[in-house]
Amino acid sequence: MKKGIIIALILSFHLPVFSLKDSTRIKKTFYGLWGYNREAYTTSTLHFVNKIGTADYGPYDFKVHDVKAKDRPDFDQLYDVVNITIPQFNFRIGMWLNNNNDEGFELSYDHTKYVVTNYQTARFTGMINGQAVDKDSILDPNFFHFEHTDGANFWMINYMRRNKIYHSKNKKLKVGYIFKPGLGVVIPRTDVVLFGQYLNNKFKVAGVCAAIETSLRVELYKHFILDFAVKGGWANYMNAFALGKGNGKVSHQFGFVEGILTFGYQFWSRK
Repeated sequence: MKKGIIIALILSFHLPVFSLKDSTRIKKTFYGLWGYNREAYTTSTLHFVNKIGTADYGPYDFKVHDVKAKDRPDFDQLYDVVNITIPQFNFRIGMWLNNNNDEGFELSYDHTKYVVTNYQTARFTGMINGQAVDKDSILDPNFFHFEHTDGANFWMINYMRRNKIYHSKNKKLKVGYIFKPGLGVVIPRTDVVLFGQYLNNKFKVAGVCAAIETSLRVELYKHFILDFAVKGGWANYMNAFALGKGNGKVSHQFGFVEGILTFGYQFWSRK
């Protein structure tokens, strides 16, 4: 009898410990997402600078004010698997930090395209070929054009917070609302036509970006994800390449709104 009481007392002390260990064991969730996007941009003022010049054109330092631009989705390329990275696409990898999957971090890449609208009227001010300019001009693409079409390219680290909306009893369907603020860098490849000369530049870390993304995420059969997101942000290209063999630079900044549809897969691990 005494032995039974002693065993019972030992178990009464140890069972809560075992339970606590199980309940505090952290279950991390990892996922990857792939999808596509559309954008709308605010106007921006493009500032072109080249202090050296060449035999074909002199030094320049001028601004093109309140320029309108649009995206270029290229969704007609989706039929060919080889060309899935030509359209405006999105890639994400993320990690939820706890059992409730309500807090985590994400690395996101948005391959967006920024294209200045041709034949709009814009004001030029500054200096071109040693001559002062201050006039309105039509943006004829044969003489002036500007775009980030191998992308505007937003790389960001996002903090994530999720609120649950619906969980089915068998846990095969989950719906949640995710809030994601983030910061990052822009790595564009900029195409420029200046003074009738064309240059497709190299990729370059050219500035910074910040955004807030909100999404409705649907999880099916625990592993499969469908995510509908809207993202609003700001991008500052402080030092992108222009015309001039590495000496020409262009800077501008703009706001953007992005609609995103992604799908993916998730899995778990225990710490």
